[in-house]
Amino acid sequence: MNNSQVKPELRYSDLREWMREAERLGELRTVLGASWQEEIGLAADAVIRADNGPAVLFDEVPGCPKGFRVLINIFAGKRRNMTLGFPDHLTKQELSRAFFEHYVKDEGRLASKIVDDGPVFENILTGEEIDITKFPAPIWHAHDGGRYIGTGCFSVTMDPDEGWLNVGCYRAMIHDHKSAGLMFVPGKHAYMHRGKYFSRGEKMPIALVLGSDPMFFFMAGTEHPYGVCEFDIVGGMRGKPVELVRGKVTGLPFPANAEIVLEGYLDPKIRKTEGPFGEWTGYYAGGASPQPVLEIEAIYHRNDPIILGVPPLGGGPDEAARYRAVVRSAMLRNELARAGVPDVTQVWCHEVGASRMLHGIAIKQRYPGHAKQAGVLAATCGSSVYGCKFIIVVDEDVDVSNFEELMWAMVTRCDPATSMDILRRMRTAPADPRLTPEQREVKDITNSRVIIDATRPYEWMDRFPRVNAPSPEIARKAREKFGYLLR
Repeated sequence: MNNSQVKPELRYSDLREWMREAERLGELRTVLGASWQEEIGLAADAVIRADNGPAVLFDEVPGCPKGFRVLINIFAGKRRNMTLGFPDHLTKQELSRAFFEHYVKDEGRLASKIVDDGPVFENILTGEEIDITKFPAPIWHAHDGGRYIGTGCFSVTMDPDEGWLNVGCYRAMIHDHKSAGLMFVPGKHAYMHRGKYFSRGEKMPIALVLGSDPMFFFMAGTEHPYGVCEFDIVGGMRGKPVELVRGKVTGLPFPANAEIVLEGYLDPKIRKTEGPFGEWTGYYAGGASPQPVLEIEAIYHRNDPIILGVPPLGGGPDEAARYRAVVRSAMLRNELARAGVPDVTQVWCHEVGASRMLHGIAIKQRYPGHAKQAGVLAATCGSSVYGCKFIIVVDEDVDVSNFEELMWAMVTRCDPATSMDILRRMRTAPADPRLTPEQREVKDITNSRVIIDATRPYEWMDRFPRVNAPSPEIARKAREKFGYLLR
């Protein structure tokens, strides 16, 4: 059965139903009594790095109300396929291809639906009742500047001129009982919205969702075109409109079955130091800086609420890198096809580069310059331009999701003097540790990136030495016949 015949089925509609599915797979563990000061962060570091580590629910956190919980590591093991609605036998490359075929290629969208009530309004806190320090927000890394209540979160903002909603992932640090610092990156949609409000001297309304249906978080953390609402994308994926309720302070909509929502305003006149935070590159590169503050005017939460924690770990693949590799690879494949690049056979945005810094593209060469075309476009597409450093283009016989195979193709088919091109002054991230102090001082958030042509030279590919590795068919036959020797 090919990927186009594998029909997706999302068997959950909120975080609690997702947990039941993970428990059915035997991949949900509960830990009682771990502290937010250190132990939850230690557990995250131990569990999330393992490709097949369990999802972990932390309950009975000391100093927090009974039933206030934290969930980590939703995208690993068999549940990564379950989370995207596909059978667990698909490999990660097959999973990305299936995601492309069913969710990305046709870009189906359904407008959301406003409803009057939902579980998120089981508890409504205003005035002196507001206290975000009672939630079990951990110190995720030893040198973080504070407790980060928002890692697996998303913010809902509205363009004040055009009226479109953006749903985006931006980290949130607790300042005190009633305020949290938000880090918006220049160029991101919420940053654009904020600029419009602040340029007029107006406060910016915002709803910060701290736990919800994982598909909202995944889509909020992926690059989508300007003016597109991620709620509509998730509605298209599910085949039914997302049910939203309106906040009682700002009127902004958010999922009716969300776990926790903080609602309030960013004031252009108020800034506090945010950070440092252990970032997705594996460093504290962004440091600490004055950032606008969310002044919270209402908290909504379900009974026994759950924070979704997705802390970046760096230094190797983590949970965010795993889900973004699957989703971003599918989106980059779609962008290359729409840009007119023919015969792209595989795409993989590698976990080792947090799915941003290293991309592998496999093509079936059709003409001279085909590899260069694919590489240059892949380095500049919307889903890959942010933070990219290396694009490696290979022939179709290479599995680009296999890091060792990708490196083998690069070191054997690439001539450094003639096969590499450098693009300069490209968009990178404030988290890039290679930004110089001088660049940071003048806010020059740009880098260079290299396009590596690791294909057989088109003009003499028929004379390129034959590989001695078995074909996929022979490799499969070997596994079927003698795989028992490895068990």
